[in-house]
Amino acid sequence: MKRWLLMGIALSSLLLSGCASVIRTDVVAFHEWPADLQNKSYVFDRKAGQDNNLEEKSYENLVRTELTRLGFTEAATPAAANLKVALSYKIDSRDVRTVQPYVVDPYWYGPYYGPGWRYGRYYDPFWYPGPVTQYREVQYQLFQRQLNVLITNIKSGKKLYDVTVHSSGGNGSLAFAMPYMVRSAFTDFPGKNGVPRRIDLEIKE
Repeated sequence: MKRWLLMGIALSSLLLSGCASVIRTDVVAFHEWPADLQNKSYVFDRKAGQDNNLEEKSYENLVRTELTRLGFTEAATPAAANLKVALSYKIDSRDVRTVQPYVVDPYWYGPYYGPGWRYGRYYDPFWYPGPVTQYREVQYQLFQRQLNVLITNIKSGKKLYDVTVHSSGGNGSLAFAMPYMVRSAFTDFPGKNGVPRRIDLEIKE
């Protein structure tokens, strides 16, 4: 039965690696996007302390790439822009405890001692109970990441697009997850108003 145990471990590893190869995001966008909007010039709207923040600039570059793909143009000055784009983001963590099953061979105890013995224990070859499922408590840290992108008309102050992206995982680096979260924020832009979506993106090495 050791063979079945090893197969179970291999299958579990395969499933875990498959889950780890994508980043799952939950996205909801509220918008009143004008279908006839021609002027898509924009500037980034930064809060105090964000002007000289290298992390902020890195995330802005990701958003800039998506906006360019969608036909937006970055204005040279705020006076020349029709829209302003504001970013906010955060990451929190919490400790998680779960109970997980695992399969063991009840006769796997040690070396073979001769006929009638199996792994250090005498057994009847015609009566074998098979593998046993046991349970163990697993503790780990779960990181909850959030991104919000808000696009506003500068002249009227009207909010046109307000999208929030949530993502959870074991990686505590917000910079690691941000490229995928930004892509999710603009997938099928502007999308259905107020309809939650779940998007899985393959992790690129």
